[in-house]
Amino acid sequence: MLMVNETRLNVSVVYSPRAREVHEVTLLLNAPCTVLQALQQSGLLLRHPEIDNHDALIGIWGHKAKLNQCLRDHDRLEIYRPLRVDPKVARRERFVSQGSRAAGLFVKKRVGAKAGY
Repeated sequence: MLMVNETRLNVSVVYSPRAREVHEVTLLLNAPCTVLQALQQSGLLLRHPEIDNHDALIGIWGHKAKLNQCLRDHDRLEIYRPLRVDPKVARRERFVSQGSRAAGLFVKKRVGAKAGY
């Protein structure tokens, strides 16, 4: 009798096509398994054609990952969508619309305190 010792990985693949909408797929994969293999087996690439699996930003638990990187048990594979607005530009626009007195770290000043404290 031949016993095969297969290691199984429990991996979740997560994608959010828009704000407040999250698609999560939990997979049971044979080890070793790469990021690309998990993406293909999740079915998210077929359901969301806007994801380009070669140019998409992908991470594991918030850290950048490459497509040929091997996964470990209980990894969370995240597919990131591109930013629509540069955060620096958005902050500048908010600052302009609010004005300098209503924005920033020093809005609430203590009575009698020096400027900037």
